[in-house]
Amino acid sequence: MPTLNWIGKAAVVKHHRDVPYRLLEPVPELSLPSPSGRGGSSRSDERAAKDGGPGLSGEAGLRSLKGGEGAVAEQDFGGNLIVQGDNLLALKALLPRYAGQVKCIYIDPPYNTGNEGWVYNDNVNSPEIRKWLGEVVGREGETLDRHDRWLCMMYPRLMLLKQFLREDGAIFVSIDDNEVAALRMMMDEIFGSSNFVADMVWAAGRKNDSKLVSVSHEYIVCYARNKVILAERKIIWRQSKKGLNEIYAQYQRLKHQHGEDYLAMTTELKRWYKELPDSHPSKAHKHYSQVDRRGIYFAADISWPGGGGPQYDVVHPKTKKPVKNPARGWSTPDPGKMQAWIADDRVHFGPDETSVPCLKSYLKDKELQTPYSVFYQDGRAATKRLRELMSGNMFEFPKDEEVLQEVFSMLTRGDDLILDSFAGSGTTGHAVLKQNAEDGGKRRFILVEMDENIARNVTAERVKRVAQGYVRPSTGSGREGEKVDGLGGGFQFCTLSKEPLFTAEGQIRSDVTFAQLAEFVWFKETGVGLPPHPPVLPPGERGFKSPLIGVHGGRAIYLLYNGILKDKSVNGGNVLTGKVLTGKVLELLPSFDGPKVIYAAACRMSEPRLRREGIVFKQTPYALAV
Repeated sequence: MPTLNWIGKAAVVKHHRDVPYRLLEPVPELSLPSPSGRGGSSRSDERAAKDGGPGLSGEAGLRSLKGGEGAVAEQDFGGNLIVQGDNLLALKALLPRYAGQVKCIYIDPPYNTGNEGWVYNDNVNSPEIRKWLGEVVGREGETLDRHDRWLCMMYPRLMLLKQFLREDGAIFVSIDDNEVAALRMMMDEIFGSSNFVADMVWAAGRKNDSKLVSVSHEYIVCYARNKVILAERKIIWRQSKKGLNEIYAQYQRLKHQHGEDYLAMTTELKRWYKELPDSHPSKAHKHYSQVDRRGIYFAADISWPGGGGPQYDVVHPKTKKPVKNPARGWSTPDPGKMQAWIADDRVHFGPDETSVPCLKSYLKDKELQTPYSVFYQDGRAATKRLRELMSGNMFEFPKDEEVLQEVFSMLTRGDDLILDSFAGSGTTGHAVLKQNAEDGGKRRFILVEMDENIARNVTAERVKRVAQGYVRPSTGSGREGEKVDGLGGGFQFCTLSKEPLFTAEGQIRSDVTFAQLAEFVWFKETGVGLPPHPPVLPPGERGFKSPLIGVHGGRAIYLLYNGILKDKSVNGGNVLTGKVLTGKVLELLPSFDGPKVIYAAACRMSEPRLRREGIVFKQTPYALAV
């Protein structure tokens, strides 16, 4: 397989391992509690209940970041998180909690255009990146061209992002011609070329300022975490066809007007389609123009695919004569099944027996389609909507929340988790809340934004307005002062601790709580994020009242730390002794006879005793070294 090489690669291919762990520190004044407690609007909940929406399972709430008494309830923010800080450090801080739990990653990294004029600096020559390159790559970084710098910046971030994905998850990366070739080769190396899904081409509108070719598109590069798993689980991606809501709305108007006069409804529906402009999304479905008691349908082909199908008599219901047989034969070899279709009014007959009947294909049964790799969405529309939402021109060229909503709707459901580590204006959060409001889902998002001003005043503020609602500003639209309802939901805003989890001497910081360290222990042992409720503990016992963290892969994992045994002495509560083992550890799982991994500051038990008890002792903090 071809490989990609660049100046500085050797210094960054394993850099993600050396990034220190930091803690997430909540900022209550910038957070938004969810009114419904689970991240969705009450409107969505009512709709889901009424329509028999998807069953929701799993823990939608975000665990308290402090993990101590008086911590904010888990459901308060709907499981949504906005983190302000360098995304490399933020991803490493999030990993112990969310590794292996993210269904969909979407990122919109710098396109490396060299454009200095954007609010979000789309240039890898930014001071932050230059400082990072100087520390990581060293003097070599001084001679790197912008493509080398971009690759050095992206590689460790993609390495970390890969660890967040579930086996059935996928990552989508927006990019343009500047780096799409390099990105593909880099992602082939990190995610595996066999997991490449597609280069989706987003046509965003013509530009007339080019001297040669008007480049009016960009890409969304998609890789699955494991395409083999998708095939084994028979997972398919589907999205709703556009324009259906307008068709159904017209159908309801006609039904109210004509009652059960289906011929009149059909005539009016065909006229409505004809009057639509060609650019209207509903016009693509104009063949669904017939109406009966079940709804809107299309008179589809009833013949055998490829020809050579069975021939037999089918009687016209009015003339009582055999109808003309299709040249390729009937689509079913069973005359009894054909009669059942006719009895159930699923066959569309012509005015008499001289025409071949058709099979009714209902729009309600064909609402989903395979996503197309090429699509059009006017790139200016998202900017206009954001300008209205934020009451000003705060962020140029934002991503389109409707496009991202399409991606999330085809890939996620229920309380699936979506991650965006280049959050920018918060489009991903907006799209998640919008999709939840439409289908009653409880999807959760994690947004990471490096720039403090953008994170506070654009990312968080946008999601807040979308969730709570806002008043339309004066934009000349004639709708000034109109109240726009909120979609519901909330989020917890966090920053990163200034100091890493471990001090320069390798010791655990004194302010680290048991719950915080337990996440790192679990991740170190399992490679996945700590679930909200470990399998061995019933719901409500997430507060860590004992050293038991959970059971994974047949191993029980324990942590003696920070007075969890109510022994506040320097060594007593954090040291594994025979008394602690029999009186405090083994009694937690009395019938468990599998191996046990116990983290503690020290061990006073002999090696033979540890082996007899099936215990692997690991000393903190040394066993937790990155």
